[in-house]
Amino acid sequence: MKYIDTWDLETIFPGGTKSEELQAKLTDVQNQITEYQALLNDWDYSSQSVDTFKTILNKQEAIGKGLGQSGTFVNMWHDAYMNDEHANVVKGQIMELYSEVQKLSNTFTKKLVEIPNTDWTTMLEDSDLKELSFALNEIRSEGKRLLSEEEEKLIAELNKDGLAAWSNLYDTVVSIITIPFTDKEGNTTELSVGQAMNRMYADPDPEVRSQLFENWEAAWTKYGPIFADTLNHLDGYRITLQKKHQYKDHLEEPLEYNRMTEDTLNAMWSAVSNNKKPFLDFLDQKAKLLGMEKLGWQDVDAPVALGEVKPTQFTYDEACDFVIENFSSFGPKLADFAKHALENRWVEAEDRPNKRPGGYCTSLPEFGESRIFMTFTGSSSDTSTLAHELGHAFHSHVMKDLPTLNRRYAMNVAETASTFAETIIGNATVANAKTKEEKASLLNAKLENATAMFMNIHARFLFEDAFYKERAKGIVSEKRLNELMVEAQKEAYGDSLASYHPHFWCSKLHFFIDGIPFYNFPYTFGFLFSLGIYAEYLKDKDGFEDKYIALLRDTGSMKVEDLAQKHLGVDITKEDFWTAGIQLMAKDAAEFIELTNEIVK
Repeated sequence: MKYIDTWDLETIFPGGTKSEELQAKLTDVQNQITEYQALLNDWDYSSQSVDTFKTILNKQEAIGKGLGQSGTFVNMWHDAYMNDEHANVVKGQIMELYSEVQKLSNTFTKKLVEIPNTDWTTMLEDSDLKELSFALNEIRSEGKRLLSEEEEKLIAELNKDGLAAWSNLYDTVVSIITIPFTDKEGNTTELSVGQAMNRMYADPDPEVRSQLFENWEAAWTKYGPIFADTLNHLDGYRITLQKKHQYKDHLEEPLEYNRMTEDTLNAMWSAVSNNKKPFLDFLDQKAKLLGMEKLGWQDVDAPVALGEVKPTQFTYDEACDFVIENFSSFGPKLADFAKHALENRWVEAEDRPNKRPGGYCTSLPEFGESRIFMTFTGSSSDTSTLAHELGHAFHSHVMKDLPTLNRRYAMNVAETASTFAETIIGNATVANAKTKEEKASLLNAKLENATAMFMNIHARFLFEDAFYKERAKGIVSEKRLNELMVEAQKEAYGDSLASYHPHFWCSKLHFFIDGIPFYNFPYTFGFLFSLGIYAEYLKDKDGFEDKYIALLRDTGSMKVEDLAQKHLGVDITKEDFWTAGIQLMAKDAAEFIELTNEIVK
């Protein structure tokens, strides 16, 4: 089937960032905020009925949807067309509205905290509120950290030129960076960051990868002082806020946000650290297949040609059909959803200049729909990314009829849905391989994902953990940031690579996002948790799609330890659970080595 590889943005707000309808929406949101403020200021739980409280919640939902719809659209547009200077003007408008909402949100939370426990319990006996009790209790509990109302208003106001501003500065600088590439005929092309990254990791020619990596590192080195300042001030600002809000350390906030305990985090990373040998053996085998003594940083995800099997390449149409077909092997609801999203242009995948790097799934709350951003270059990795982001979108889709407060799932369980979708694709293709060479090639793709979760992501976590500890004592120099990054990479990769990426900390946008810090460990959590779910699916496939959907629907209203116990019957604070998932991938590594031993002799 033929699919269009660009977003249909005109159906959201016609006219781009200068859309009159967008400005009308922002005016409407501003009016609703004014109404919400009046409702909130007048609300007194002791003298007004519970219906007034429910009216306040409904107004919150309407504002959230309107602001979310507008903000998502502008971010989508700017990511697809980074040369649109007006996007930053509209982003500034939206940031102002978010700041107002944040101040009112703090007022709302403060009022919840002030309600005596007995009265609070009585309120939650209301049939409508009972369904929201987890989310409301969570808001009330977290609200106990808040400072005075005036202080919180000041923080929300300063955030526009604090966390958010530093994050926006990073995006602006990245948008002007180019990476030179000279082909064999001597022609030099200036590639965007996204284009250079995709080719550097996926090109089958080692000389191309090597040249791009050298130029890549040089480009980030040139801008390194700017990014060092940005990272130091972004996280210095955050550390100050964490201290004022009585977080005991830099990990407590992201753990609280992800609704998981430190015991769970430690058990997961301990299992990863204690079970890396099969994956180090895989990297060694891959180096031999590529004719290298050791892989360089840029070679870890390089395609491998095995016998007559060439690195799998897809057109965008082929990738879409491939994903839909394999999703159907799991269940009709997932497959039908993916087909609908792809046919209705929910995905921006075109490979062109002036796009930001990376991929993501985002929500259009007023439509009850998702949109996906990526750059599709034809590799099997890009096909996995497409499945990954569709997994995110399916997660949101199955929850869209739930109350808004019960749809607020954290990043770690969000990554469960996306990596589960990748697992479906990977396992289905390996099972259908027609030759040993084809099977080995497909196992390679699966294992590249595993090494990303157990090594690349682990390195990011180790770096960020070490950086926060040093940043709490003062500014960390660019040189020291490079040292911390290489130390983390060597530990995570078992010192198995021939070269490392010192400026990875500034080339990875996840470190500069102004939301919750540690945009890393949830990926590994989601990957391993999804393996546990998939193992349950293999035990009894009949009707499992509905069981899976039931788990996803609970992700916004349970802590992850309770979620795992309810739906899988496991204790994820114990290392055994995580080790079992890792061992499933270790079997793939052993099989890959066995299949390719004859080739490397």
